This record gives sequence, structure tokens and C-alpha cells, in this order.
Amino acid sequence: MNAGLDNVIAADTVLSHVDGEAGRLIIRGHDLEDLVARFGFEDAAALLWQDFHQRDDLRVALGAARVEAHRLFSQLSAPWRDMTAVEAMRLMLASVPDGEDAHEPVVMLAAAGVAAARSCRLTAGLDALAPDPERGHADDVLRMLRGREGDASEVRAFETYLVTVIDHGFNASTFAARVVASTAARLPSSVVAGLCALKGPLHGGAPGPVLDMLDAIGDASRADMWMTDALKRGERLMGFGHRVYRVRDPRANVLKAVVQGLKGRANRIAFAEQVEAAALRALKGFRSERRLDTNVEFYTALLLEALDVPRQAFTLVFATGRTAGWVAHVREQEATGRLIRPQSRYVGPLPGRAA
Repeated sequence: MNAGLDNVIAADTVLSHVDGEAGRLIIRGHDLEDLVARFGFEDAAALLWQDFHQRDDLRVALGAARVEAHRLFSQLSAPWRDMTAVEAMRLMLASVPDGEDAHEPVVMLAAAGVAAARSCRLTAGLDALAPDPERGHADDVLRMLRGREGDASEVRAFETYLVTVIDHGFNASTFAARVVASTAARLPSSVVAGLCALKGPLHGGAPGPVLDMLDAIGDASRADMWMTDALKRGERLMGFGHRVYRVRDPRANVLKAVVQGLKGRANRIAFAEQVEAAALRALKGFRSERRLDTNVEFYTALLLEALDVPRQAFTLVFATGRTAGWVAHVREQEATGRLIRPQSRYVGPLPGRAA
């Protein structure tokens, strides 16, 4: 039995490949580094969807779909201030009805961006902003989220982040979405399942705690002692270690470069680099049997902080980018027509024999 399904092959896919030994991520034939250098978010989504989506201008389609999502979500009434931002986003996405197969991918991707921005603002007691269909998806989501426009470098940084996290093999949320898709439950249900899995701190909920860790350390001179003490207490170092990668997460390098390029903005890159080095020293000495290196969440936190994205929105923004990947995996799973139904091994008590 393999309790965590490590190295179990559950399906063939053309969407992405995670090489944990080499620290390499391939998205539909493109190395991640090439993908973020050459593709905007709409282009990356269209690349993933190419077998299922034939629209020539995804940007225009997404703009119109964001307007429709805003109209739908404006009809919802809920005690937003009593909910977390992720709970609010979950409620909004759950309200999206099943639609026509050809249009569902656009609807769900647009809905994810609008729901992320609205959920963050409404749960913070702020007014939600209406979409601008003339803008690109990353540009508009960042504007609705923060309540102000981003300059060209901010929009490019945010778009790079969305592309970086667009897909990543059979992670927990993607697998959850594919399991639901295998029941023929339709795309909205599958995307909600993906979001529910992403909500957990062992999957997509760690970037915010990375900043909490940096706040707690306070000064680079305290980093080594803080890391050692945390490990002795049995605590996880947020932003380090990965279930698949045995070397550095390639997404961390991409996002670190983006943060370094945001000149003139409040970011803690120099401090973070010192904390990262201290963490790697502590991990090497504490768990020498397995290498634990920096993962995507460490520099995700620094990037989103530099862009002035509220911490409660970090998981929501992750979901905004990953929805494109979930959609692609759902369509790929639906095309197989196969229900995912693994077996379990019963280890409970047996009925007593009759006398």
C-alpha cells in the first residue's frame, strides 16, 4: 500500500510534467522559464486548452465573461465580513451554473479572477470593483483586487506569477478536480473541488505564513537561531520542502527574479535572501537524510507583498492562475470517459463467527 500515492501513475497527460530530481517543470512542451518569457496569461491558457478551445481571441472572451461573472456575483447576498476570503470565493464559484461545453472554460477562468478580487474586498469591508473588459485578465484582476491600476512592471510581474502557477502535474487540487470530473459532474463542480483542496495549508495556503515567519524573525541576525529553534519545536518552515522536488523548485527562481526586478517598491528581497540561506543551513543540519530546498511559496509571498496584494488574497490569487490548469485537466479527464475509483484495503474488525 502507498498511503500518499507517491510515484503512482494515475493517467497520461499532455499538459505538464514535474521532474523532481532535475528541478524542471515542462508545460505542454515548454520549460517554465521559456513559458514565462514568451507567453502572457491568455496565451499560456490557450496553450493548455488547445485541444478543447478554438477561440481566436481569448482576451476578448475573458473580458466579456468577467462582466457576466460580476453581474452574477452581485446578486449574491452573504455575511461577507463573517467569512474568510477563501470561503467567500468558494461560495461565489459554487454559484456558477453548468453551461455550454464550448464556453465553460472561459466562464470559469473569468469567474475565478472576479471571485478572487470580490472576495478579498468584500470580506475586508470594501466595495467590489466592476471589471473592465478592455483590459487583459491579469491587469484587470490586479486592479479589481487592489482598487487601483498597476503600472506596466506591476502588471507584468503579476502576469508572470499567474503563468508560473498555471499548472503543476497531479498536485492535490488538480487530482481532486480530475476525480470530480471523472464523475461527469461538469466543470464548475470540478473547479470548486480544486479550490477546496488548494485551501489547505499543506498545498496552497502557505505563502501568507511565509510573511508571518519573516515578521517573527524581524532581523537577519536572528534568522539562524529562529530557524533552529523552530525545527527543534517540530515546526515546518513555510516556503521550504516539496513533495516532488528533491532540488530547488524552478518556480522559486522565476519568481525571485521577478521580485528583484520590481525596483523602487517596498520589498524585503535582501532580508528574505538572508532568511532563505539561514533556513537552508538549518534544514541541512537537522534533516540530512533528505534535502529540503526553497519552494514556490517563499518567493510568491515576497512578490505578492511587493505588489501590495493583501495576505488574505494570496491563496485566491494562486487559484486565479491555477484555474486555467484545472480547466485543462478537467477536459482531459472528461475525454477519457473513465471514472476514477481506486480500491482500499480493509483493516477493521471482522464479523464474529456464528456459534
